[in-house]
Amino acid sequence: MNDYLDNLPALVDEIKSMREIIITNIVLIGQTPAPTFKEKRRSKLFMERLADFEVDECTTDGYRNPIGIIRGTSRDKPPIFAVAHLDTFYEKDLVVDYTVSEDTITGPGILDNSLGVAVLASLPAIFKRLDIRFDSDIVLAGTIQTLGKGNLRGVRHLLKTWPTPIRGGVCVEGVELGRLNYFSDGMIRGEIACDISEEKGLMYQSTPNAILILNEIINQILNLKLSQRPRSRIVIGKIDGGANHGKIAYQANLGFEIRSDSYKIVKSLFNDIKDIVEGISHEAEVDLNLKTVSNLKAARLKFNHPLVKSAAAVMERLGLKPVSKPTESAMSIFLAHKIPALTLGITHGDHYYSADATMEIEPMYKGITQVIGVLKAIDSGVCDEQPLA
Repeated sequence: MNDYLDNLPALVDEIKSMREIIITNIVLIGQTPAPTFKEKRRSKLFMERLADFEVDECTTDGYRNPIGIIRGTSRDKPPIFAVAHLDTFYEKDLVVDYTVSEDTITGPGILDNSLGVAVLASLPAIFKRLDIRFDSDIVLAGTIQTLGKGNLRGVRHLLKTWPTPIRGGVCVEGVELGRLNYFSDGMIRGEIACDISEEKGLMYQSTPNAILILNEIINQILNLKLSQRPRSRIVIGKIDGGANHGKIAYQANLGFEIRSDSYKIVKSLFNDIKDIVEGISHEAEVDLNLKTVSNLKAARLKFNHPLVKSAAAVMERLGLKPVSKPTESAMSIFLAHKIPALTLGITHGDHYYSADATMEIEPMYKGITQVIGVLKAIDSGVCDEQPLA
């Protein structure tokens, strides 16, 4: 492993020489819309790019996750996974036109996660150009139905149905370069819908306002006692409703997220919110509907796990300072299956979720090099030293 660490800085310039191929993949993939549940076009393009770079096998699993396999030199070693989610927050019919300058690329969805998918699609060409080989098979998977209501269904199915043991995993996200995610919080995202039909509203002396009903729910949520250890929090992240400024709102929706180190606490807080919703629905005589959008159980590697320590060493060799925070990425599903895994970012960027999301090109080469370094670390056996199972 130390020999390979010494060679990492030299790889950055070699990968930089492949700028044209990598940027072509970013633009092609990024300009192919892939909203959650409608990733088919991007999935097809991803497989075409893998085939163009002559991976040993290109297929889909039973859930339509596109997969490319680069065969390793040993038949005895389990495969190593590198994954990136295909879906973005942008709609299928959105006309997407990326702008490429000398230093940046701008376009919707580029940071979450068109860049990550493009890097995955570029790895076979990079491996071939740099003559990089692995003992294990490298499985490159673009996972579908990840964001929001997708609830990571693609990666859940991929890992649940994979027929062999898996040696380790690297989850690739567009940003932020320097992230070293090795643990995830327990999480439930929920939505509360308030619906007061106009006809029903006529039965009231004073017609309820759906926005004010949700405001009362928010007030009661804010009165809940939150644990400091295990830490927990509730974020009110989204609210919408109403038709115009001078008309009482008959429909409104509220989105929230509960997070904690303990999934038991997450479920307890969700039940508290359920009680609040049912109580206000009864007392105000309005229709309130609470539903779960997505959920995750808390999972983590220990900081002293060899994979975490090796990834930190790779990043530091490249002059990067590791920053660790909880993440709700596919990594948590790997850990739930007792498979050591990390999430890494590729570059820096701005305006993450807007139409003018922008990535920096130059840091990307270090970002790609770190992914290769961590794949090499897993191939050297760091996940074999301290398995989770």
